[in-house]
Amino acid sequence: LQDEETRKDYDYMLDHPEEYYRHYYHYYSRRLAPKVDVRIVILVTVCAISVFQFFSWWSSYNEAINYLATVPKYRIQATEIARQQGLLNKTKEKGKNRRSKEEIREEEEEIIKDIIKNKIDIKGGYQKPKIYDILLFQILLAPFYFCKYIVWYCWWIYCFSIKGQEYGVEEKLYIIRRFMKMSQSQFDSLEDHQKETFLERQLWIRENYEVYKREQEEELKKKMAMDPRWKRYRRWMKNEGPGRLTFIDD
Repeated sequence: LQDEETRKDYDYMLDHPEEYYRHYYHYYSRRLAPKVDVRIVILVTVCAISVFQFFSWWSSYNEAINYLATVPKYRIQATEIARQQGLLNKTKEKGKNRRSKEEIREEEEEIIKDIIKNKIDIKGGYQKPKIYDILLFQILLAPFYFCKYIVWYCWWIYCFSIKGQEYGVEEKLYIIRRFMKMSQSQFDSLEDHQKETFLERQLWIRENYEVYKREQEEELKKKMAMDPRWKRYRRWMKNEGPGRLTFIDD
């Protein structure tokens, strides 16, 4: 009875002994209540998720770099840059510093990967991880992002709805991305010539985008119709797929 809340429950029980089930409820609710602060549990969980996110993204980024190092186009360019900078010549030292062919090959591979990391801007899900993108920092910076969005939205309304200014390239691409329901990282992963096509066709105008969308849907239907795997799937759905009922006579 050293706890003040527990003492209040005990005094209430003495004054109201007829409330039998209520006393049991308060007793077990306090007895089984978690001893750890919920805020600490939430903080530890968020930190664990953030650490997992960061290392998972870093692993994906390294996989992308390792893959690009095997693509002839990028590997040849990176090798040429390394030769121009004299980096590959350093790996072939003689005398006391002479190393095995395996060590030289590993060092050359690392040099090529470093050049690819510095020269190629990987976008999308395999881009270089940033610490501000993890869950912990997203939660901490949420008020800042919210205020930033409010300021940006007010600026958009003032410039384009009130003053009637024409859209710039960035604003046009933003409207197109919203029409396509793509995230910023997904849209950034598109090739530059695709974005140029969007601008040439003026897809920031709703009517033009609807026409483009129908064209893409028709093109997809044609590809699926000609795809042999899709044909096999349709035959299977027609003949043996789910929803087909058969009655076997005894």
